[in-house]
Amino acid sequence: MSGRMVGILTISTMGAAGQREDTSGEAIRELVEAEPLAATVVERAIVSDDRDAIERTLRAWADERHLDLILTTGGTGLSPTDITPEATRAVLDREAPGIAEAMRAESLRHTPFGMLSRATAGMRGATLIINLPGSPKGVRECLTAIMPALPHAVDIASAQQTGHGPAGGQG
Repeated sequence: MSGRMVGILTISTMGAAGQREDTSGEAIRELVEAEPLAATVVERAIVSDDRDAIERTLRAWADERHLDLILTTGGTGLSPTDITPEATRAVLDREAPGIAEAMRAESLRHTPFGMLSRATAGMRGATLIINLPGSPKGVRECLTAIMPALPHAVDIASAQQTGHGPAGGQG
């Protein structure tokens, strides 16, 4: 086991009210616990489409829990209630646009609606935060597309905290 610690934050007003099962969060858990990332999910929560709640959770998990990776699901579309990207950008120190670009490119291979995603990704301190779509299908497509680079990205990001970068690291 790598020791990589992951948080999964589902943004769903219906889910937070107990009116919808968190199938997207479960899809994320299955993928991140498997190789190549082989991470441990140490935090998991469902919050409503509330910007303050999203920002508060992302800050706490990055700053207090020192998670290596936070994956959000939901709230990345064009609906007026879809505010996950704005909440994420508000807490990021630096964006990592290539991650979101790769996910949109993969989504476009499956549906023209992939271009409507406003998902973002970036760093808060040594924590990598990535917005994923709100459907299990979208989660699997996007996370599978970025998974080859994710272990390296997480290791480089967490090395900032320790001051010891991985050998041959890009960064």
